[in-house]
Amino acid sequence: MDLGIAGKRALVCASSKGLGRGCAEALAGAGVNLVLNARGADALEETAAAIRKAHGVEVTAVAADITSEAGRAEVLAAAGDVDILVTNAGGPPPGMWTDWEREDFIKAIDANMLTPIALMKALMPGMIDRGWGRVVNITSQSVKSPIAVLGLSNSARAGLTGYVAGTARQVAEKGVVINNLLPGIHATDRADSLDSGVAKAQGISLEEARDRRASGIPARRYGTAEEFGATCAFMCSQHAGYMIGQNILLDGGALNATL
Repeated sequence: MDLGIAGKRALVCASSKGLGRGCAEALAGAGVNLVLNARGADALEETAAAIRKAHGVEVTAVAADITSEAGRAEVLAAAGDVDILVTNAGGPPPGMWTDWEREDFIKAIDANMLTPIALMKALMPGMIDRGWGRVVNITSQSVKSPIAVLGLSNSARAGLTGYVAGTARQVAEKGVVINNLLPGIHATDRADSLDSGVAKAQGISLEEARDRRASGIPARRYGTAEEFGATCAFMCSQHAGYMIGQNILLDGGALNATL
């Protein structure tokens, strides 16, 4: 399928690896020029070079902390006018409700709610002026089905979801489409981190922890960055113009719900 976005320009956050890289690869495959951001310069440059070679698109790499004001300013200055924004940031650490203090919540909200909002506020006016734009916020399945040990993430991402629900309906008539993409467990470094914690707590191997988690997913496997990226690219395409303010769950059927 021709996504109709060749020649567009996209900013993809946290895109040196994992789900962010999957999104960047899929957009590049559709002919989109990229601005990639991550904190680690070496991994980011390696990814940028690989995408340039594989897809022949323009790729600008900006190593900066997107959750900081200075980092956002650096990324936005390099990005200029973009047609597509994919927000993404690593989730806060797991724990129990007794572990978290006010500062823990502030940090989580700043990274996983206020940072995407700041990027949207900075970039959507240009999209509105040009009459076309796409925003995909990578959030989490926990928005629909809270995960007890990820209470910080549950809280911050739910706040972003509420913001998008209203904002998406305000800008849709201007040709700007905002949606959220909710990953379940995927084969990424984040999954390794969570599974390692389970393995340590239960005194089992990492492989056994993975197998146990996968057994609870109807698809009986973890998702891949490639299929996640393909879904993201469709949500950024010309064909998604009537998809407004939605939360698209990609979890292998793990959430057992009718709606």
